[in-house]
Amino acid sequence: MSASLNRDSYLVDNGNDGKVVIRNLAAIPGGVTLDMTGWTPDVIKAGHIIKHNTSTGVYAPLGITGSNNDTYASLEGNEEYAGVLIASILKDKPFAGVLTIGEINAAASPYAVTDTIKAGLPAIKFLY
Repeated sequence: MSASLNRDSYLVDNGNDGKVVIRNLAAIPGGVTLDMTGWTPDVIKAGHIIKHNTSTGVYAPLGITGSNNDTYASLEGNEEYAGVLIASILKDKPFAGVLTIGEINAAASPYAVTDTIKAGLPAIKFLY
């Protein structure tokens, strides 16, 4: 019997990763594992907004909506904004560094950051 010792390889377009986070002053210690239930894209890009369910303690990417899946969805009951994804990650490996205090280049974010999101993350400055 034979088995491959090679890992599957993936190509992740992380071209904006170095542009999104301008200054990382604090993050969730050790990062979090995201709940990917209902998430369809293979990659979550750096700069994506992360939410936290206060009753279950679960972290997840903020949903996307719109006719072209190009807009952040609204929070649902018991959810709050947790921070911003620091680096692009695969859906199958949802281990996330989440910035909680710092500066973000909003122009390099994967989706437009609304005033509601900005108000929900007061320790993060969204520039440009």
